[in-house]
Amino acid sequence: MMKFNELKEIYSKRLEQYVPVVARVHGESHPEFYEVQKVYNKLNEKIKSSELEDLSLEKEFKELRKITNNYDIPDDTCETYASVYNMLSELDNAFKSEAV
Repeated sequence: MMKFNELKEIYSKRLEQYVPVVARVHGESHPEFYEVQKVYNKLNEKIKSSELEDLSLEKEFKELRKITNNYDIPDDTCETYASVYNMLSELDNAFKSEAV
């Protein structure tokens, strides 16, 4: 399993690009994604402004798991939507494993 910092570096630019697009394309039929976007934006701001040693993202990942039903990808969405959920899930798992 990759470390959180490695995944963050790999996924951050893609997520910054994909999240607004998915919200625009799927938000009307999946309004929960607007909440995902809000929580992701909080999470991203924390990541950018904090030292990794002081990073506390438990609250944001807990919210994301609740909103997304543990990153369950809806059947009627595109690959980009699925990719966002998969990347967030991987970040969540890496963060949890390092926080233990």
